Amino acid sequence: MKKRPYITHNLEIQFQDDAIGCSSIEFQMECIYNLLRGTASLDPLLQPTRWFVATGERDSSYMYRAFDDQGPTTAAIAVLRQDNKEKTAVQSFTLWNGEEDHTKGAAIACHFSRQDGRSSSLTMRMDSEPDGFRLGDFTHGVKMLTETVQLYKPLYCSVSPGQYDAVFPDRPGVGWMIYLPRILTIQQVPEARALVPVMGKDEEGKDRQIGTIIVSVTEEPFSDLNPEHVKLANAIEIRLVDQDLLPRFADL
Repeated sequence: MKKRPYITHNLEIQFQDDAIGCSSIEFQMECIYNLLRGTASLDPLLQPTRWFVATGERDSSYMYRAFDDQGPTTAAIAVLRQDNKEKTAVQSFTLWNGEEDHTKGAAIACHFSRQDGRSSSLTMRMDSEPDGFRLGDFTHGVKMLTETVQLYKPLYCSVSPGQYDAVFPDRPGVGWMIYLPRILTIQQVPEARALVPVMGKDEEGKDRQIGTIIVSVTEEPFSDLNPEHVKLANAIEIRLVDQDLLPRFADL
């Protein structure tokens, strides 16, 4: 198996602004703050107070801390408001954790309040050692997706290497793991190494299953350079599409 000096795993989230209650910069930043306080805080370099507003220039990208111990900083919100003042089609911003080492770096890109009717998105890039995953094993990836579901009520969310190629370019890839707001069984996805139910509240406040996390590999972190890992993920994608269970990007 080929080697790289590092591997990138992306947390991809596709969500509707009205599902989380608000499309403001402040609200989006608050959601990210809560996400970073959760599973991501297992890595000290991903904790909320490590993050900065990325300006596109190296020196100024260390100027504005995104969060303090209470949440989004006043300075960060002011800068992001100014940056988005002239934007009409979509609001967006990028954060980073200030680490230039490829095994320690991380970044978050958020696009929201779209005027074309498409869903909003957030991508969190996490760089790790070549054979690793900076949060630990697959159970921490599952925990991150579970927390993501509670925060964003997503149309889907996934954790996968950034260079993984899905079978269907017009649909999300399964990669290492993907959450779908569907109740799935092993009979529907026999290739999956794990199916994890995700619980939520119904209109009466009772717990019920609202979706399922499909995991393709459990023994080690998923690598797009491992043919067996890719083969498993691809097989799951084909299985889901055959049953019309994997959405098209155009429908999100």
